[in-house]
Amino acid sequence: MSKLFSRLAGFFSGRSLAGMDKAGNRYFTRTEELDGIMKEKRWVVFKGEQDPTSIPVEWICWLNGQRKKAPTPEEMADLEARRERVKLNVALLKKEEEEKRAREGSIPRGTSIGKIGGPDLKSFIKQFPTASEGERRTEASDSKDGERTKETEAEKARPVPESSEPTGTGTSYRPGIWQPPT
Repeated sequence: MSKLFSRLAGFFSGRSLAGMDKAGNRYFTRTEELDGIMKEKRWVVFKGEQDPTSIPVEWICWLNGQRKKAPTPEEMADLEARRERVKLNVALLKKEEEEKRAREGSIPRGTSIGKIGGPDLKSFIKQFPTASEGERRTEASDSKDGERTKETEAEKARPVPESSEPTGTGTSYRPGIWQPPT
């Protein structure tokens, strides 16, 4: 019981404020001895509703122990400015890409790149010839080159060697019987 009381008393008295983020969440730390080892405990006290998604990445890293020092307000301001620059650059690149595609005529003006539907299967299928087109193409290519026609006929006449791989449905499988070809 005294151990519980000492932990509760230490929780309120031994904590020190490590910092505060833009949303008003406060971050605390304290060191305590557990089994003869000094451990640092870190936690957050949310302002208002407890929403873990409102914690900035830098503070999450600090809470998890991936950072030794808490982020400073200057560092947080620099990172926020960098994020804004990246957002502006992304918007600019998207606009340039949309204009480039509109000039090429691949997408009509006014469509948004960010909202894409499913894949366009019709245009994908058009890339491949149908069976009748494929036969016509091989006939046309064979008739252009007489030697090639002879080779394909000779290849068709040759028997196909049996595969050395086992075949079957697996119903007659017995372990240890199949041997690789020598």
